[in-house]
Amino acid sequence: MKILALVPARGGSKRLPGKNIKLLGKKPLINWTIESAKGIPEICDVLVSTDSSEVAAIAESAGASVPWLRPKSLATDVAKSVDVALHALDWFEKTHGHVDGLLLLQPTSPFRKHETIIKGIAMYREFNSQPILGVSRCSPDSPQALELEGEFLVPLKEIELSGNPLNSRSQTFKPNGAFYLISPRELRQINSFLMPKSIPLRIDSLRESLDIDTHLDFWFAKCLFYLDH
Repeated sequence: MKILALVPARGGSKRLPGKNIKLLGKKPLINWTIESAKGIPEICDVLVSTDSSEVAAIAESAGASVPWLRPKSLATDVAKSVDVALHALDWFEKTHGHVDGLLLLQPTSPFRKHETIIKGIAMYREFNSQPILGVSRCSPDSPQALELEGEFLVPLKEIELSGNPLNSRSQTFKPNGAFYLISPRELRQINSFLMPKSIPLRIDSLRESLDIDTHLDFWFAKCLFYLDH
């Protein structure tokens, strides 16, 4: 199995300026994700998509590939992750050949474990390339709430609208941003990482499912880091 790991790392950020290269435990935030993806046999490359030469230099020094700088049209506040991913995927397959999966690893999830990535890839193989989505438990009131229907995740609102009974209100989940693995065919067909039927990769650890977006999130990440060191 050949999987392309993509780390999207735009240079700009309004809520937390320069977040992708802010130091967490004496190393840039992006390095945590790059290092977690290295050394996994199925991952053919760890590619960083960025519009920043500074981010590019840091990512390359950490062992990632940065073959180009992202076009300006894909580096705005309104640019979609899926468009960034398809740009990278199209380039990679044109240059290096077909891949069996695209693994999106956001650098804002620094505590995602190497073992979790391995587990997610194993699930992708086990379920015949069905999309694998990193999720954490949430309240049914969450706007992103997903419910398990058999092995698949389905939006909670769709179940309620259909009139079908819920399996268990205690089993509601939301995407945590730490792991998205999908086949190139489905990504191009649906144009989204949130597939109608995804398999949940449960990440119950608060530390591992942390998604850094604000100054408060980053402060919390530093607290978690220093608790372990």
